[in-house]
Amino acid sequence: MIFILDCLIIDDDANIAETICEYFSLFDLSCDYATDFDKGIKMAQENKPSLIILDINLGDESGFVLCKKLRETSDMPIIFISARSTDDDILVALGIGGDDYVAKPFSMSVLLARAKAILRRSVQTPKTDNAVRDIIQFGNVEIDRGNDRVTRNGEIVKLKPLELKLLLYLIDNSDKRVTKDELLDKVWGDSFIGEGTLSVHIRHLREKLEDNPSSPQYIKTIWGSGYMFERSAE
Repeated sequence: MIFILDCLIIDDDANIAETICEYFSLFDLSCDYATDFDKGIKMAQENKPSLIILDINLGDESGFVLCKKLRETSDMPIIFISARSTDDDILVALGIGGDDYVAKPFSMSVLLARAKAILRRSVQTPKTDNAVRDIIQFGNVEIDRGNDRVTRNGEIVKLKPLELKLLLYLIDNSDKRVTKDELLDKVWGDSFIGEGTLSVHIRHLREKLEDNPSSPQYIKTIWGSGYMFERSAE
């Protein structure tokens, strides 16, 4: 039977998966869990949860591989959890499509707060045919702000809700330095998010929108302090 889920936990440790489910259920989040790669893929594809909490180590399989498999067809938010906490692991997790990373051992209340923050950000406001067209253009990019639609050279660019929010905040503050702390506060609204997450999202925006991501024309780094969307580049 297929259920509508707020959260799917995929972890090869059944005790951890079940504990997360029970805790989240106390706060009115519908949850289920899987303890292996194949069942996790099947449940994610059939139930289409609003959020997945995914361990990196799944026995003989990898949560990284599972994430990449899901990203072929879905943008559902994914929080990685793992006892591995090196910068390389975190950057790989975020780079292949993860939305957040929580190192084990973790507090259930912290995991819940981060899950709720992502679920809030994932809620999309329905658009109507009468939505006001607010067009932003730079280079070969056009943003229809009224419909959350981004194109580059006429082709649709798929941005995650958080990527779009980050881009628009930088554009709204064009030609001004925006500190990392300000972006984490105004865009994420989550004190648990680290600078590594921010830098990965900036990199993804450059890869999707800049002609030369390694030498960006618009989304500039202000070394040691923050970023700036450079309108004067026009």
